Amino acid sequence: MNEYKVKDIGLADEGELLIEWAEAHMPVLRQIRQRFERERPLEGVRIGACLHVTKETAVLVKTLEAGGAEVYLCASNPLSTQDEVAAALARAGTHVYAWRGETTEEYYWCIDRVIDHRPMLTMDDGADLVSTLHSKRTEALEGVKGGSEETTTGVIRLRAMAADGALRYPIIAVNDTYTKYLFDNRYGTGQSTIDGILRATAILLAGKTFVVCGYGWCSRGIAMRAKGMGANVIVTEVNPLRALEAVM
Repeated sequence: MNEYKVKDIGLADEGELLIEWAEAHMPVLRQIRQRFERERPLEGVRIGACLHVTKETAVLVKTLEAGGAEVYLCASNPLSTQDEVAAALARAGTHVYAWRGETTEEYYWCIDRVIDHRPMLTMDDGADLVSTLHSKRTEALEGVKGGSEETTTGVIRLRAMAADGALRYPIIAVNDTYTKYLFDNRYGTGQSTIDGILRATAILLAGKTFVVCGYGWCSRGIAMRAKGMGANVIVTEVNPLRALEAVM
């Protein structure tokens, strides 16, 4: 029996439409799913995932399940959860514990429910799942073979644990891959940050002075888009090479 806790299972139809739209724009995962359906490389593997519960994550979850995995999903950020998507995944058979606006207590309750299923692999966005396993739920560590972490914050936390000898299983630092820097940080965060500013302020960027603090991967994308929309972009940066790149 599929176990889940979402805001409203009646939102599943709308969630299916969102997932279909995302899937149409994710050709690489579609190709991987086709191969997974044939080869079933994850047959019998239990995956605990603490990720943003969005339509894009749903495409990833469905791909893993096509490969034979059983996925247990909770939210890495309660404010990013799309309740329609959570409902659609739950109706399709995924074990989902997520709804928008969770309290701190509810947030960790959902993480505990994922751990209750004794995952063999973990997928984290911020290292809260891994941290809970290593602190309050150590009895569930024995069967965990490995995991992945996709954010800078999470990788910093995990490297500190590894340096102290506290990390009990290997983690792939997805955050450190070049594709993550480029497509997620520069292009993804670059666009979504501008989108958030425009939604919150309805301001016209053309002609405005737009200050970007630092010139890392995310800031490169933000500055690029602000300049493209006509803003006068100023970058503050203490690293001389990055500052030179910003000028050029």
